[in-house]
Amino acid sequence: MRSRFSAYALDDTAYIIKTWAGSVQPEKIDFSKEPIEWKRLEIIATKKGGIKDSKGMVEFKAFYNQNAKELVLHEASRFIKTNGRWLYLDGVVKSVGKIVPQSNEGKNAPCSCGSGKKYKRCCGAA
Repeated sequence: MRSRFSAYALDDTAYIIKTWAGSVQPEKIDFSKEPIEWKRLEIIATKKGGIKDSKGMVEFKAFYNQNAKELVLHEASRFIKTNGRWLYLDGVVKSVGKIVPQSNEGKNAPCSCGSGKKYKRCCGAA
């Protein structure tokens, strides 16, 4: 999964096609339509995919910039092992959208007064 993400980041279409399972492998991929700048990959969960397994699943979030927007792709991808190599079979897109900034508010967040203490131990103490 990580190597395919890196290939997308580098626009390495040959590697992406080479790591796609033969039964669903596209003939070509065209990245020229909408330029994307891939930023980072976050693995959410994996199922199987070990040395003795012949199939596996990776759920991930891929963060990227497109048209001056910060976006995230959340997908669950299936892989199969063929001749000792993991190949991408297919995936289910769970969501695609803008990145929602995480709020740093709450009792365990640093206090806004600048004391360096947690809010619950400083201004939020009862």
